[in-house]
Amino acid sequence: MNFTKSSNKIKKGSDVIALNIISYGFCGLVALACLIPFIMIISGSFSSEETIIKKGFSLLPQDFSLEAYKTVFKDPLVILRAYATTIGLTVTGTVLGLLLQTMTAYVLCRKDFGWRNIFSFFFYFTTLFSGGLVPYYILISQTLNLYDSYLALLFPLLFSVWNLLVMKSYIMSLPDSLIEAAKIDGCGEFGILFKIVIPLIKPALATIGLFIALAYWNDWYNAMLYIKSEEKYPLQYFLYQQINNIEAYKKLIANSSASSVASAVSLPTQSLKMALTVVVTGPIILLYPIAQKYFVKGITIGAVKG
Repeated sequence: MNFTKSSNKIKKGSDVIALNIISYGFCGLVALACLIPFIMIISGSFSSEETIIKKGFSLLPQDFSLEAYKTVFKDPLVILRAYATTIGLTVTGTVLGLLLQTMTAYVLCRKDFGWRNIFSFFFYFTTLFSGGLVPYYILISQTLNLYDSYLALLFPLLFSVWNLLVMKSYIMSLPDSLIEAAKIDGCGEFGILFKIVIPLIKPALATIGLFIALAYWNDWYNAMLYIKSEEKYPLQYFLYQQINNIEAYKKLIANSSASSVASAVSLPTQSLKMALTVVVTGPIILLYPIAQKYFVKGITIGAVKG
């Protein structure tokens, strides 16, 4: 009897070990496959343009060169100003977006709010149909008179119905007895929200906050539509303009004369793209380790209870 139990434990232990080896090995291969492109991007940013054109990209830098980064930081004040614009928009938009979506989700979760189903329908309806680009452009630039303003970059991404649904699903998972007990103790609505609900939904706040921050950090489309002044360019649109200017200048000098072809090739177009990718994605990647312990839990609850 004891021998059978011990053999089952040994067999179960060996099965678990084998499963762990297979699982960790597979996850390691997937992680490596995701990591290789980033390594090639960093390597390409430190390689010379001529080597990239002749040999392509590689995992290790070929013919080490800092020409791409010298081009990116040719005017440090300009790129620092773009960084400041993007960081300011990201921080402000993330804080305000979390506040608005949390308050909205809390109201829609309250069973004593009689119109919650009607408002929920209106929010969900906007995910199926939209007014289109032209009415939206007229709204921002003419009706609200926000053309060439920082608010034109802040307002469009301030609220997302998809994020609202995730936040609503998370708040609905909280027991109603907590809110009822707070009401009995005399706590007001804002007190219930800020003292009870928000401390309990940190995973959802971290998840939605990361989504909002990524949306603001990667936004260039709204800047293309509404921003005219170069000093108001966010980082993504500024770097997009840099690439276009380099490629346009390269075509210009290449078509001017045959002797200028060598000069055109020497411009760091490909390596510049890699350097710009490193400059743009580097800071925002640091946000993920901070929110990682909340990220999976927040996504899982939003997906299960949607």
